[in-house]
Amino acid sequence: MFSRWSNSNHDQENDSLQNESQQVKGLRASLPPLSGRSLNYCTDACLRRYMEARNWNVDKSKKMLEETLKWRSIYKPEEIRWHEVAVEGETGKVYRANFHDRHGRTVLILRPGKQNTTSLDNQFRHLVYLIENAILNLPEGQEQMAWLIDFTGWTLSTSVPIKSARDTINVLQDHYPERLAIAFLYSPPRIFEAFWKIVKYFLDAKTFQKVKFVYPKNKDSVELMRSYFDEENLPSEFGGQAVLQYNHEEFSKQMIQDDIKSANLWGFDDKLQSVGNGHSGPEVASEAVCLAPPVS
Repeated sequence: MFSRWSNSNHDQENDSLQNESQQVKGLRASLPPLSGRSLNYCTDACLRRYMEARNWNVDKSKKMLEETLKWRSIYKPEEIRWHEVAVEGETGKVYRANFHDRHGRTVLILRPGKQNTTSLDNQFRHLVYLIENAILNLPEGQEQMAWLIDFTGWTLSTSVPIKSARDTINVLQDHYPERLAIAFLYSPPRIFEAFWKIVKYFLDAKTFQKVKFVYPKNKDSVELMRSYFDEENLPSEFGGQAVLQYNHEEFSKQMIQDDIKSANLWGFDDKLQSVGNGHSGPEVASEAVCLAPPVS
């Protein structure tokens, strides 16, 4: 009996995968001929994410994907280089962590209370750069990233305007579908509730379900977050045991190396400029970034 049930489940899974594969092929067939970076972008895994984001509706997925390709052709996120946005990263308000979650996902740490500039356009370019970088550094077979948001020092004066928040959310949802696995908002102040009451209406249902509030005194929320992260990797700011130490110079060196890797991936020559520490991209040796080493 158990063997028959197991075989039945296995057959259903195979049928589902074959059906998804056929739908992905259908989406690809519906697209106009692709070339260059658009062709590079539209892998089967990419098309599957767009299908999933639009509940496997080919027409809706096609429209979404074509809008992304148009946006990428204009905004050119793959061409943003660290030296262009490095000033935004000086305080460590957004950066890629040196650990993964339990599923091997890249982790972005966001600390909005560390806001240090006033240019909304450049702040957004900095975020897009780091999202592209997080994707670039995903382990093989992993498609998604996790966000850890630390609200230490956050006030309404350091928050972005509602319109900018809406525009940012729209770009992330429309052009990076199924890239976010989970976002933990750790111990947000009560004043954040007023901001959230407006912002949450910009989130689609799938994204909304991925946003989790964590409060240190709420055991269930803390346990949920720890089910995604090893406690020894999780920074103390998020209730873990690691020490969070953002080193801008070391992180910049790693980003310069990643810029070279990105240029190779997208197939174009990269002319990297210095980033203020006297090093150009090719001259910087690859080094491990130690941002949140475990407590010994």
